[in-house]
Amino acid sequence: MKKYAGIVLTILAFAALWQGAAFLVQRPFLPGVPAALQSLIRLGAEGKLGRHVTASLSRIVWAMVLSSIPAAALGLAAGRSPRLNNLIAPAIYLLHPLPKAAFLPIIMLFLGLGEGSKIFLVGFIIFSQILVSLRDAATRIPPELLDSIRSLGAGPFTLFREVVFPAVLPDFFTAIRVSLGTAVAVLFLAETFAAESGLGYLIVDAWTRVAYAEMYAAILALSLLGLLLFVLTDILEAILCPWR
Repeated sequence: MKKYAGIVLTILAFAALWQGAAFLVQRPFLPGVPAALQSLIRLGAEGKLGRHVTASLSRIVWAMVLSSIPAAALGLAAGRSPRLNNLIAPAIYLLHPLPKAAFLPIIMLFLGLGEGSKIFLVGFIIFSQILVSLRDAATRIPPELLDSIRSLGAGPFTLFREVVFPAVLPDFFTAIRVSLGTAVAVLFLAETFAAESGLGYLIVDAWTRVAYAEMYAAILALSLLGLLLFVLTDILEAILCPWR
């Protein structure tokens, strides 16, 4: 609860700084907090905001599900198998630091301008983040612990269920949190190209129409969406990792 109280205080402090900056600048491109909130409420009442939030949320969830499951499985396998790790490590070190967002035009050429290209881009970028995190977490499990469990007659499945999976689960949620921040940022980029829905599209559309209050309202909605996903991840971790 203290953490969430700190988040609320941080939001209030940011709102105060924003309002102070708007008062000092006195320019149309920086409306005050009340104007942005009024636009946010209006967009919500019109149903426009819900449509764009749903589109963005759907893309993030599909990208996270479709990329995190195979990335986690491959990362765990590489962390427990030196042979497999030696096989895929060069590809990881080659692909992980690449600016994958630069591949968006190529992805769109192959997958078209629809949902598939946007979901693939987000999933493509977070795949290596989760894979590397899970591989390193699995590698850090002390061999002595595994040997002691084996000496009690545990088979591979029991070893995975009782030792490996609980050991790497907190790192998995940490990787998910990091990936969510990346996913929200990349989603904004993906939704500015050949899109007619999503919060990224709404932000750029409002910007081109010089509807600055609406633009800031969409930025607030995107930020709140990211915050909501972070909170849900924390709740899920508290349920599945009660020992943390």
